[in-house]
Amino acid sequence: MFEGMEESGSEGMFEAIQILSKDGKFLSDVDFFCISDNYWLGASKPCLTYGLRGLAYFSCSVQCCEQDLHSGVLGGTVHEAMTDLVQLMASLIDSSGKILVPGIMDDVAEVTPEEDALYETIDFNCECYKKENKVASVSNKLMYENEKDLLMARWRYPTLSLHGIEGAFSGTGAKTVIPAKATGKFSLRLVPDQDPKRIEQCVSDHLNKVFASLGSPNKMNVTLLHGAKAWLSDPKHPNFEAAARATEKVYGLLPDYTREGGSIPITTAFEEATQMNVCLLPVGACDDMAHSQNEKYNKKNLINGVKVLGLYLHELGVLKGPKPSDCRCVELTPEEMMEPGAFMRGFKCKCFM
Repeated sequence: MFEGMEESGSEGMFEAIQILSKDGKFLSDVDFFCISDNYWLGASKPCLTYGLRGLAYFSCSVQCCEQDLHSGVLGGTVHEAMTDLVQLMASLIDSSGKILVPGIMDDVAEVTPEEDALYETIDFNCECYKKENKVASVSNKLMYENEKDLLMARWRYPTLSLHGIEGAFSGTGAKTVIPAKATGKFSLRLVPDQDPKRIEQCVSDHLNKVFASLGSPNKMNVTLLHGAKAWLSDPKHPNFEAAARATEKVYGLLPDYTREGGSIPITTAFEEATQMNVCLLPVGACDDMAHSQNEKYNKKNLINGVKVLGLYLHELGVLKGPKPSDCRCVELTPEEMMEPGAFMRGFKCKCFM
């Protein structure tokens, strides 16, 4: 499937997936999904991605009047919207990256020994990371100087970022305007077990409480613009094993298994609609500068990416066993689950390859 509207919300795509997943439709007999929409952790070693963070994107608006005002004529006589908004935005996160919204961390799972072990062999260097992301020449400092801690902060813990303020003066020069309405944009990257709806409630409660403490007569509104749950898969699934074998044949080494800090909502959409496994097989390098100035794509990655994807299809073709999409196992009822041995029977589906 080809889709070119991800950056504008993928209008209609998720509805199409639901329709095409019904019996007899295009996606109903698909056994495996593969998405190439993310990047290697470094610039030279390939990887497979088994996890993505979710997203909760918010706007927070404060309005003080019907139209912009002159600060020289009316400054000091009205409760300015920008003053309130800046305090609201500052209440969300501190300079160390700690999220200040109560309840956000409540559903974050503990790191298991198995998960912790996956980080031990990953090829990653903090100094290279600073150079690749153009930090070295400015602050030359990261939130964490330890590789494992930095990767966990990037992949498996929630974060909050402030993106900008709409309605405020942002051009060149020195315009002395009091904005009538200012809207802050910020988002949280979510991890497994975090629900965007619950995050919305936490953020809304927090900002309403902070705004009430300001004693401002202005109008404030918080809106969740869009949300998506995090995605986490099993890197030992046959789909990933096929991708790993294909990668090894092209590059001569096994790929790293990584999670990604960004969000690809269509991943969860495919998996939930079809119940089939999704593997993320990136072909771009970490220094491609996605969404930034001078974004690029290495010719070598393009050529080798074609080879890997071709071999991946071959590796899937030689897998033995029933087709996963042919599974018609019926879930056990609560009564059946009470019978001795029922719990184990629920994990013996013969349709799993």
